Amino acid sequence: MANFIEIDSPETLETLFQQSFDVPILLFKHSVTCPISTNVYDEVSAVEGEINLVIVQKARNISNLIAEKTEIRHQSPQAIILRDGKAIYHASHYDITAEDINSEMRSKT
Repeated sequence: MANFIEIDSPETLETLFQQSFDVPILLFKHSVTCPISTNVYDEVSAVEGEINLVIVQKARNISNLIAEKTEIRHQSPQAIILRDGKAIYHASHYDITAEDINSEMRSKT
């Protein structure tokens, strides 16, 4: 079901923003030291499709760039769905559910 792809460069992030004009893109910020993030990671594992993973301890610059480009304050864990280069959905901590993400990813608007 879920396919986690770690984002490791600003160029990769920019490519994802561009791809969002064709398909919705899911970004997931994850902290490897936070128990809440670990629990939410398990929840996000039930999402259908690609999950673009930002491990905040390894890619703080990517996390900050996402916050800057979307104008959504950083949190972790945090899920953001991009469409047409803009965030159309975001949630953090236990507000993140695979059901909500799957629904938003399938939505046409």
